[in-house]
Amino acid sequence: MTVLDNRALNRATLARQLLLVRAGLPVVDAVAHLCGLQAQEPQEPFIGLWSRLTAFDPAVLSGLLTRRSVVRTHLMRRTVHLVTADDVLAWRARHDAMLRQRVIGVYRDELEGVDLEELAADARELMSDGQPRTAAEIVRALAGRWPGPGPRPLGEMVVAGLVPMAQAPPRGLWRTKGGVRNVALSSWLGRPVDPPASDGADPVGRALVRRYLAAYGPAATADLRAWSGLAGLPGAVSAVRGELVRFRDERGRELLDLPDAPRPDPDTPAPVRFLPAFDNAILGYQDRGRIIDDAHRGLSVAGERVVLVGGRVAATWTVTEGVVTVDPLRNFSRADRAAVADQGRELAVFLSDGDSDRVRVAASPR
Repeated sequence: MTVLDNRALNRATLARQLLLVRAGLPVVDAVAHLCGLQAQEPQEPFIGLWSRLTAFDPAVLSGLLTRRSVVRTHLMRRTVHLVTADDVLAWRARHDAMLRQRVIGVYRDELEGVDLEELAADARELMSDGQPRTAAEIVRALAGRWPGPGPRPLGEMVVAGLVPMAQAPPRGLWRTKGGVRNVALSSWLGRPVDPPASDGADPVGRALVRRYLAAYGPAATADLRAWSGLAGLPGAVSAVRGELVRFRDERGRELLDLPDAPRPDPDTPAPVRFLPAFDNAILGYQDRGRIIDDAHRGLSVAGERVVLVGGRVAATWTVTEGVVTVDPLRNFSRADRAAVADQGRELAVFLSDGDSDRVRVAASPR
């Protein structure tokens, strides 16, 4: 079995994640290809798509949100993701059990004795009018019958675990601040969530395996599980295994992949890319060694924005008053520093709507 080293996996990841060459895809197609973008920080998907698409116009993504072609919702790993309407309707039921269990895992004592089916029925009835509500408003409406759990466990279980919800705009629109207002997904999209297959098959699981590999492969089943939060995909993997090719990584793990997916030459040059907080390219794996050093792994879960140089995380970045500031994590060559500065200027222009092109690259660490 062919062994793929971290550099080979890195270039494959960059290609699948549209970070090796910016793509000319329509925005909605890019969101679909990426299987959604992590989006608990509302402005971060705009940066992620700017780094991946040619001539990205943030107004297009805002328009997709207001037209309900994409939605913000709790999905993979019980984190807020920006996903297409078609995908969330197809995938949500497959995530239901995981979403509930993750809330229970945090609030097990507070939710002891709560009949979740009854609570779900009450919450669905409340949200059936299609009106967006804050979590606090939902809790106030339900607390009379359900005083036991307390406001936070009750709100999180309803919003993230029991009733499929979308976060209504203006939350998530470009350069717009807005609190979270939840609306029932079926009301918002005018279609119910697809039910699980009645014959016990798992077509959604099989589709998720294929879609994940198209955007993240080659990858191990542990990577798929880390990305999705779903433990119950072994059957789906087994069902599609005959369609896939197999490799091993340097640790000896089996990696699966679609046979015709891009696996570029490991020596393919990798351009500088500025990534948003919690970017897919880092959080989409259990083993993130293909793109970030173990010494810096904590950056990805701490919400730091990072810069890829040579395809790997090499710096963090911030923006204050129109100035993009880059803090290297390792020594930069003169060429690296120039490339980072060039891309940083373009990012400053994008983030300021053309008012600033200022960038500062700090000294390399000693």
